[in-house]
Parts: sequence; C-alpha cells; structure tokens
Amino acid sequence: MIHISELSWKRIKHPSEVVNPGDVVEVFIKKLDTENKKISLGYKKIEDNPWEILRRNYPVGTVTKATIVGLTDFGAFANVIPGIDGLIHISQIADRRINKPGDVLAVGDEVDVKITDIDFDKKRVSLSIRALLEPAAEEEATEEVAEEAAEEAVEEAAEEPAAEAAEEAAEEAAE
Repeated sequence: MIHISELSWKRIKHPSEVVNPGDVVEVFIKKLDTENKKISLGYKKIEDNPWEILRRNYPVGTVTKATIVGLTDFGAFANVIPGIDGLIHISQIADRRINKPGDVLAVGDEVDVKITDIDFDKKRVSLSIRALLEPAAEEEATEEVAEEAAEEAVEEAAEEPAAEAAEEAAEEAAE
C-alpha cells in the first residue's frame, strides 16, 4: 500500500488527485513487515521535494514573486513555490510602520519578495518586501543628488563667463 502522505509532497485530500485505479506507477519499498505480511511503498521522489527545489533554485538573496496565502497579526504568509510558504514579518512588509498586514496586503495578492533566510531544519523561510523597497529609495536619493550637482555645475559654468567678462571690463576701465 502507498500511504496518502507518500503520494505527493503537497497536501492532498484524496489519492485520486495523484493516481487512479489502473495507473501503472513506479514505487520503491519503504518498509517490509514480515510479521503482518505488509509492504509499505513510497511514490514521492526526493528530487521533487519542494525543500530540495528551494535549496537548489532559490538561495538566500533570491528575488521572486509570491502569492499571499494568509494574514496574521505578526505578518503575512506567502507561497514561494508549490508546497512552501514563507513569512513576511510585519516589519518587512513596508518601508514605514503599519498597524496590521491587512492594511497593505490581501490574500491572493502577488508580490515581489526577497528571500532573506531559510532554515531547512525547522522548515522556515523568511521573506521581505521592504528589502526591495529600500534600494529603490536609495537609488532615487542618489539620482536626486546627482541631478542637483549637475544643476549646480551648469549654474557655475554659466556664472564663470559672466564673471570673466566683468573682470575684463574692470581691467579695461582701469587702463
């Protein structure tokens, strides 16, 4: 027998979501119980394990899209890949203080997130929206400073010929 938990890495309600009577499937033997004459079979493949996919394709620092699947007082849960939800702590949702995640997010929203931490032992993923907002704000500030510097340089350049002309006029008047 293949136990329902051995059919898929995600939660399923009924085996028919994965297999149907008459399907030919490749399985492996998980356990032999010779006393009770039972064989436990496994169907899930390790390479299909969402945590292995996360380890392989989504290291810390990865920016990806995630769908908000739940809201709590302390943050929002977002589905990163099928089978793995991560927490966006309330402090990581916006670049300002918010009272509750529902003020900014709703279940079903698709947002860009940055993976800030993964604990494979505890099976926890930490996500941040704020980490993506701060660099954008810094870039805007840098652009503003550059624009102001350019404007000052243009003003100074425009003033220099006038100052030179005034000096020349003063010299000519002195002669």
